[in-house]
Amino acid sequence: MSPLRIDIWSDVVCPWCYIGKRRLETALSRFEHADEVEVHWHSFQLDPSHAEGHRQPVFETLAKKVGAPLAQVRAMTGQVTELAAAEGLKYDLERAVSANTLDAHRLSHLAAAHGLGDQMHDRLLRAHLGEGEIVDDPDTLVRLGAEVGVPEDEIRRMLNGDAYADAVQEDIREARRIGASGVPFFVINRAYGLSGAQPVDTFLSALRTAHADPAPAGR
Repeated sequence: MSPLRIDIWSDVVCPWCYIGKRRLETALSRFEHADEVEVHWHSFQLDPSHAEGHRQPVFETLAKKVGAPLAQVRAMTGQVTELAAAEGLKYDLERAVSANTLDAHRLSHLAAAHGLGDQMHDRLLRAHLGEGEIVDDPDTLVRLGAEVGVPEDEIRRMLNGDAYADAVQEDIREARRIGASGVPFFVINRAYGLSGAQPVDTFLSALRTAHADPAPAGR
């Protein structure tokens, strides 16, 4: 039987994406056929218009985006932080910095070429959401990539050129084609779509349904 394929569209600055990732991992830990699953990460930019090199505290960015005072933004993000904590994730959004994520996504593609796509995406999410790392800073990306095993010289060479930029844009175009207007977005076996950080039981049910009817992935 072919592996059960999970395609995930996500942005490395998305708090709901990290929660969704952890809930899926919990579901997989309870899934009877987890050893038959292949996970493929895909790029998505929540704000592709964010100017390269422009950095701003996340709370200020959100306040401008939703037209709300900082106190209200803090209350909103506080709820997300609590939900993350329930999944074992430590957010510190007071320290988070908004930045363009193109280079971070290019790094994720490079890491995937080394079989480290999942580890790299996880590291970037934790760096932005919990550690106040600036995810468009070249030296930061080199360090984070090296932490998960991506060769430093390859990261620097990639950052000095445009490698994987087309792959990032193709991921984003594919998201539009399948109707994913936000992230996280999960597609199981190219047939079962799930939008948002769904409960663990929802993921588990979808995995079992897809496993019982594996044909779509091969069509």
